[in-house]
Amino acid sequence: MTKTQCYHGGMQLLSVQGTGAIATVALLLICIIVVHVGKLARIGYRTRKKKLPPEPPKTPEPEREPVYYIVEKKKKRVKSEYSEPRRISFKEDK
Repeated sequence: MTKTQCYHGGMQLLSVQGTGAIATVALLLICIIVVHVGKLARIGYRTRKKKLPPEPPKTPEPEREPVYYIVEKKKKRVKSEYSEPRRISFKEDK
């Protein structure tokens, strides 16, 4: 009996375009992971470098006595009598 031979090796599950798309997505995910790990490492390094000594406990301030303000109600001005209206002209007198 004769055997059939495939010239391209084994039967591939994906086409060349499919394999390229999967490789592109995998490369994108690897790049994103590397960038984020680098950023997180940089943040961690900065916080490790800037450790400050603990603050001394604050002494409690004595309670202040409340301050009271006296507010007077505004008094309404008494309307005065108005004089007769004057005539105003906007023309120049020569």
